[in-house]
Amino acid sequence: MWRAMFVTQIPLGEKIIRTILVYAPIAVLFRLAGKRGLASMNTFDFVVIFLLSNVVQNAVIGNDSSLTGGAVGAVTLVAVNAAVNRLIAANTTAARIFDGRASTVISDGHVIQRALVHPGLRRSELDHAVRLQNGDDVRDIQAGALEPGGQLVLNLKPSQQAATKADVAELPALLGRTEHLVQTGVTS
Repeated sequence: MWRAMFVTQIPLGEKIIRTILVYAPIAVLFRLAGKRGLASMNTFDFVVIFLLSNVVQNAVIGNDSSLTGGAVGAVTLVAVNAAVNRLIAANTTAARIFDGRASTVISDGHVIQRALVHPGLRRSELDHAVRLQNGDDVRDIQAGALEPGGQLVLNLKPSQQAATKADVAELPALLGRTEHLVQTGVTS
């Protein structure tokens, strides 16, 4: 019984090649599917991931149900993923190929509708991101981009930005000058 749990039914080299050959098209499919990050996944996205793992399971493990075979497949997946991530971090061309580029979704307070279609971004998600950035409406946004990792990066218009520490530090001096002008009777 113990021996059967660890003896692989297919060669380890084949297990590694199978895992890499399944990883590659799935990575391409997710790249083509768009920029939605894990934080913005909906129920249907999770269903696809769960079903996808079941669909490709036999392609990865073949006729091998041993613990050793499963461990080799898992190690191969993690190693290939780590290698791809390091390649992306070290090479801007690889980053552009694997991750893509940011897509402008808001320009000068106006939503660019066609930019929302491909990643499947809903207007409600955009509105939610605006509120998280302390904006009241899309019109408060100077520029907004959907980054390759799925994050919405929004820049408020200067008139909509909160006061900075420097702005607050400047207030006593302004109040002092105003008080002096009022006391001396000087008006602008």
